Amino acid sequence: MNAKLQDIAPLMEALISFKKNRIVPFDVPGHKRGKGNPELTAFLGEQCLSVDVNSMKPLDNLNHPTSVIKHAEELAAQAFGAAQAFFMVGGTTSSVQAMIMATCQEGDKIILPRNVHRSVINALILCGAEPVYVDPGLNSRLGIPLGMSTARVEEALRNNPGAAALLVNNPTYYGVCSNLAEITRLGHAYGLKVLVDEAHGTHFYFGSHMPQNAMAAGADMASVSMHKSGGSLTQSSILLLNKGVNPGQVRQTINLTQTTSASYLLLASLDIARKKLAMEGEEIFDLICDMTAYARAEINAIGGYYAFAREIIDGDSSFDFDPSKLSVNTLGTGLAGIEVYDILRNEFGIQIEFGDIGNFLAYISVGDSYKDIERLVSALAEIYRVHKKDRPPAFAHEYIAPTVAMPPRRAFYAGKESLPLARAAGLVAAEFIMCYPPGIPILAPGETISQDIIDYISYAKAKGCLLTGAQDLSAECINVIKG
Repeated sequence: MNAKLQDIAPLMEALISFKKNRIVPFDVPGHKRGKGNPELTAFLGEQCLSVDVNSMKPLDNLNHPTSVIKHAEELAAQAFGAAQAFFMVGGTTSSVQAMIMATCQEGDKIILPRNVHRSVINALILCGAEPVYVDPGLNSRLGIPLGMSTARVEEALRNNPGAAALLVNNPTYYGVCSNLAEITRLGHAYGLKVLVDEAHGTHFYFGSHMPQNAMAAGADMASVSMHKSGGSLTQSSILLLNKGVNPGQVRQTINLTQTTSASYLLLASLDIARKKLAMEGEEIFDLICDMTAYARAEINAIGGYYAFAREIIDGDSSFDFDPSKLSVNTLGTGLAGIEVYDILRNEFGIQIEFGDIGNFLAYISVGDSYKDIERLVSALAEIYRVHKKDRPPAFAHEYIAPTVAMPPRRAFYAGKESLPLARAAGLVAAEFIMCYPPGIPILAPGETISQDIIDYISYAKAKGCLLTGAQDLSAECINVIKG
């Protein structure tokens, strides 16, 4: 990558030029550069509202880019080492769904780990592909699912000739990476497209001493959440394509669901964030890793907590680890991760990324400082001093292997009835139930509801996890396949 060529932001520059021209708006949006809603302008700022505009010739069109958006996407592709980059304004959910829908048709098999984000299974409902799950390894000490074993991937490939695609998380929510290069080689050897969910891996393309990124590993497509570690606005994302993938076909698939009124605020934020990462990314992520390593050492010195890192690498299901991740196991304190999450927010004014049964994740970025780290460490020490309990006896893990009774699409559209969760054991789910975040389904459409799953959901509710996905917002009842 030629960093000098990256020192521009064509979309931002086009918006600045547009603003200077003082164009009189007789188009949408109806707030007319903020003049129509002073309260909104006061809240978001005139600078923001003045460039919240509609597609027009000088500003290009995201669905059919020919000028400044096209240039911005070309710069992003160069920065990420990809053949093509698409700016996405529906979050990485839209990126994940686009790459699956561009690859899989109804009845096609896709090989994937079960600890995927719900957007992956939603894509299967939309396109009708059928999942072949590879159970991730489980770290029994931490209770977390890991990556995919290459041996299990190869077994799934052998047992499913004619499968269309193979999907890999890089990394998992907790920072664990599979052997992406070898899995990609295996997938291609069996004739599959290799798709990578890199929602939490933007920095792999710019930081030093990071796990391998999808484009470098030779994967066909990757979905990158620029708004997470990349620093763009929430809901902005990039879909990357490697050589050998038809970009025109992928764009047509994207345009099936992507808005025709793309937000220029989101698009410009992608352009600006790409520029910063291309110019300063290595220094930024080196600093983040230094802060994370410091936080990890300080938290481990408290007692009870275990901030884990590369020592959990086993060369297979845990092939590598993201050094920027501050993932912390809490079971030694006697508290669930979600309980620590709630105490940090309610008693100390600290908002972390998520807490689950046994762990929490504190997201550290370039916007943080060592002063912020000290505040977090001090709060955790006080929580341990005041709230520590005996180690909880049950549910020391975050993953229950599913039993798939029918494809997700068929289950989602089947006849269904609502039953109390306690009476649903042995039946087939017609909807999702998951803790959010992280948004990894405990139960997905088409899976058999076991007593273990019912007990886990009840335990998660009792601990304060936010359970989403069910029509019944209280998750007391669940839709099951009728009769």
